[in-house]
Amino acid sequence: MEDNRPRLSNKYVMYGAFGLGLATAIAVRAIIVLDHLHPSWVRPVWYFAVLGNFVFFYYRYAITNKRKRAVQEHALIAKIESGRDLTQGDREVLIYLLSSIRKSPENLNYLIIFAFSILAIGIDLGFVFLE
Repeated sequence: MEDNRPRLSNKYVMYGAFGLGLATAIAVRAIIVLDHLHPSWVRPVWYFAVLGNFVFFYYRYAITNKRKRAVQEHALIAKIESGRDLTQGDREVLIYLLSSIRKSPENLNYLIIFAFSILAIGIDLGFVFLE
């Protein structure tokens, strides 16, 4: 019998995707700096950022779909709204969902992207005022 319960990605995949997403986000912001310092690097960095984002956002899309499918297949919202008892399988899916949210480093990703966005804008404005 096949076990089709949703499972968390292993930590290497999770943190690999996190690292890739972070690297591509920083690369996009580095383009503005590279344009001032090494214009020949703009295009290769842009391609890295776009292709890396393609992979990263496909991974995030798959995770989101997996979460939504688990909620729908187990009718979790309806069961919780109606006050019906949850089966052991329902509990396992809820544990998966909550663990997936808790273990995901996406909030750290957003915070770092925010900081690098401010830094990139500051560096660019510095270049503008120094010219």
